[in-house]
Amino acid sequence: MSTSDHPPYEPHLVLREFSLPPGREWLPKPSGWMLVHINQGQGYWLQDQTRTELAAGTVVLRAGLTRGRFLASQLTSLSFSFFSVIPDRLAGLMTLGEQNFLKQAAARPDLAFKVLAPANAVATRMGELVASPNRAGLAFRLAMLQLLVGTLGPEFNQLEPELDSPDARHRLRLFLQATPQDTLLEISFEKLAQLTHCTARHLSRIFQEVVGMSFSEKRAEIRLARARELLASSESKVVEIAMESGYKSLSLFNLMFTRRFGVSPGQWRKKFQAGGTKGDRNQHPITPSLRQNKRRPNGNGFNARQLVKP
Repeated sequence: MSTSDHPPYEPHLVLREFSLPPGREWLPKPSGWMLVHINQGQGYWLQDQTRTELAAGTVVLRAGLTRGRFLASQLTSLSFSFFSVIPDRLAGLMTLGEQNFLKQAAARPDLAFKVLAPANAVATRMGELVASPNRAGLAFRLAMLQLLVGTLGPEFNQLEPELDSPDARHRLRLFLQATPQDTLLEISFEKLAQLTHCTARHLSRIFQEVVGMSFSEKRAEIRLARARELLASSESKVVEIAMESGYKSLSLFNLMFTRRFGVSPGQWRKKFQAGGTKGDRNQHPITPSLRQNKRRPNGNGFNARQLVKP
C-alpha cells in the first residue's frame, strides 16, 4: 500500500506558534480539531463571503473539514499560538463513544466552528497556557485537551452510556461507548462475548456491523496507531515499540506496519523526523499553505486575498 493512501502524520497536543506578515493568509490543514489563540495584532477569519474580525485574545475553534482561512491586517502582523487534537490517536484515553461524538460534531456547523471573545472563560484559560513558561509534560497536554472539551459545551460533558439493554448489539455499543479503545487489546474475543452476553459467532457479526471492521482488524488498527505515536514521540528502539504495541515478534510488527503504511517503522520515523526538523526551522509546520497571494475583491467591499497554487 502506498504512503499516499494515508494522510500525513501531524503532531497534536503540542502548542506551536508563528506569525503572519501584514496582508498574508494562512490556510490550516484539515487535521482533527484545532484551537487558535490570537496573541498579537489584528486579522480576520475568511469563510465563504463573510469575514470575522479577530482581535488579540480571541480564540478560534475549528474542526478539520471546516473551510476558511486566516488573514492578517494590511497594517499589522498577526501572531498565533495553536494546537490540534486528533481523537483517533487518543485510543487509550477516549472511549469509542467520545471519539464518535467528535466525528459527528465535526459535521455540525454549531460545534465545528466557534469564535470565542477574549473575555470567554476558554479564551482566558488558553491565554494563560500560552503565557506559561512550562509547556512540557502530561499536565500541560491534559490542560489543552480540557480546553477542547470546554469549547464543546455541555453536550460533550453529558455524554454518558444509556441504561442496560436486552439487545446484544446495543450492549456492545454501550461497552464501546464507556470503555477506552485500548481495552480491546487487553481482553480476548471470548471475554468480550461474555461481557456482552452473546455467543462468539453472534458477536463476530454485530461487531462488524457496529464498528465497521472485525475484532482482529480493530485490534491491529489500535496497535499500529499506538506504534506510530511512539515512533513520533519517543526515542525508544523499534523493537521496544513493537513490544509496547502488543507485538511479540519484531518481524511481524515490521510486516504489519509496512503493509499498512507502505514503509518500515524505521523508515517512517526517519521521514517524520526529517519533516519535523524542517517545520521547527520555519517556526510553522504548515508553511505549504502560507503562500504569496493576489488581491481579489469580493462582495463585502473589502480586499480578500486569493491563495496562489504552487
